[in-house]
Amino acid sequence: MVWVIVGFLGQAMFSLRFLIQWLASERAQKSVIPVAFWYFSILGSLILLIYAIHRKDPVFIVGQSVGSFIYFRNLVLIKRNKESNTANKT
Repeated sequence: MVWVIVGFLGQAMFSLRFLIQWLASERAQKSVIPVAFWYFSILGSLILLIYAIHRKDPVFIVGQSVGSFIYFRNLVLIKRNKESNTANKT
């Protein structure tokens, strides 16, 4: 039963990212992807990866592993871009 809860928790975190993106886009009146989207993506993906490893599901494991890397990479690129923009302003 604990693993089912872990699975649902991961899925909830992963799904909340879409709600965050939708609300941010509505607020801005254009399509935007807030940084929180990527944090929820990573959190949800890692929890689902743990669940997939427990279930020994190789398809799910590969999918969540690759996704986690991509989400993390997006955060690195966002941080690098902010630092570059800050350096260019001074």
